[in-house]
Amino acid sequence: MSKSPQITAIKGMNDILPPVSARWEWLEQAVRRVMAGFAYRNARTPIMEHTQLFTRGLGEVTDIVEKEMYSFQDRQDKHGDADHLSLRPEGTAGLVRAVAEHNLLYDGGKRLFYMGPMFRRERPQRGRYRQFHQIGAEALGFAGPEVDAELILLAVALWRELGLTNWRLELNSLGQPEERREHRAALIAYFEQHADQLDEDARRRLHTNPLRILDTKNPAMQALAEGAPRLIDHLGEASRKHFDAVRAVLDANGIAYTINPRLVRGLDYYNLTVFEFVTEALGAQGTICGGGRYDYLIEQIGGKGAPAVGWALGVERVLELLQEEGVQVPEPVPDAYAVIPDATALPAVMRCLQALRAEGVAVQMHAGAGEGMGSMKSQFKRADASGARFALIFGADELAAGELTLKALRDGSGAQSRVSLADVAGWAARLKSTD
Repeated sequence: MSKSPQITAIKGMNDILPPVSARWEWLEQAVRRVMAGFAYRNARTPIMEHTQLFTRGLGEVTDIVEKEMYSFQDRQDKHGDADHLSLRPEGTAGLVRAVAEHNLLYDGGKRLFYMGPMFRRERPQRGRYRQFHQIGAEALGFAGPEVDAELILLAVALWRELGLTNWRLELNSLGQPEERREHRAALIAYFEQHADQLDEDARRRLHTNPLRILDTKNPAMQALAEGAPRLIDHLGEASRKHFDAVRAVLDANGIAYTINPRLVRGLDYYNLTVFEFVTEALGAQGTICGGGRYDYLIEQIGGKGAPAVGWALGVERVLELLQEEGVQVPEPVPDAYAVIPDATALPAVMRCLQALRAEGVAVQMHAGAGEGMGSMKSQFKRADASGARFALIFGADELAAGELTLKALRDGSGAQSRVSLADVAGWAARLKSTD
C-alpha cells in the first residue's frame, strides 16, 4: 500500500505549540489583568460574518475589502438562496454588530475587550500571517475625549505590564465627516496637479479614497505626500477642542506622543482621534497597536447610532517585540515529577497524584512503554528535564510503609525526606512553586 502524501498547514496559517504557546498564554493572562484593572469585560463573537458587514463597515475601497478578505457564497437553502460570508479580517465590526444586534447599550455605555484569530489573504511575512491574532479594547456609548485618552492609557498600562519599552505613540485627528469632505476636495486638487508623480495605487485611490494616499509606503511618493494639504488644518473648533482634551490627559499622565498629520489608519469608519503605537525593532512592520474613534460605525451597519472608540493590537507582532527586547517569559513547569519504579504500583500512585492535584500541586507522572516504567536513572533524567522542583519517589519500601520519598531537584542539596500517603494535605503545600 503506497504511503499517502503528508498534509501540511495552509500557507500563512501557523500551528502554535509548546513551548511557544506558553508565551501566548502569558500574554493573554497579562491582558486579562490589565483589562480588569480598567473594568473592561470580555466579549466573544463568531469568526465568520455576512460579507456586507465588512463592505458597509470598513469601506468598499479599503485594501482589506478589495484585496484581502476570505469571502465565499454559502450553500443554497431550500429556496435557492445563499448567503455571502467572510472570515473576519478584523474584530471591531463584528463586535459592533453584536452590540447593536443585542441592544447592549440600552442601559448605558459598555467597555469590552476581545481576543481571537482574524484572516486576511496577504503575503505572509515576519509578524504578519494569513491567520493572525488580535486583542482589542472597545468603549461604546461614550462621546467624551477622556475615553479616547483612557483607551491610550490602557494600552500603555499593558506595555508596562509586559515590560515593553521600545515603542512610541503617534496621534492625529481626522475630524468629522464634513471636515474630511473639505480636506478630500483639497487633496484631490493637489494630487491632480501632480498626477505624473502618482503610482498605480495612488491613481486608483485618487477619486475613491484619496486620504489613503497619505499613508503610502512607496519611498518615491513620500515627499509628495508630505507636501499634501493637512487634515488637521481643516478641523473646526469642536474637533480641535476634542483633540486638545485628549492631549491634556496624556500630558497630565506623562505620556509622550508625536502628532503625525499623515496618520489616517486603513479603515473608513474612523473620525476624530486616531493613534498608533509604533516600534523601530520590527523593521517595516512597525505598528503594534492602532485605533481611534468611530462614532458612525454602529449606525452604518444598521444599529442605533452611538459613539465609540477602540484599538486592536497584533499578537504576533507584540510577541516578536517581546523577543526582540529580551523580555523573559516564564515557562510553566510542574511542581513535582512522579518517579515510579514498578508499574504494579500505579493504582496507588495515581490515587496519591490525584489528591495532590486537588491540593493545587502540578504533578507530571512518568509514563513508561507497555508494562515497563524504565530505569530509575532514565526516570530521574526525565524528572530533571521537566523543570520540576521535586521528585516523588514511589519505591517498594516506601509504599509498603504507606509513604513516598520527596527529593529536592533544584536547590542543589538533593535533600530527601519521607512523607505519609495518608496525609497529603499536610505536606502538599511544600511542593507548590514559590515563583
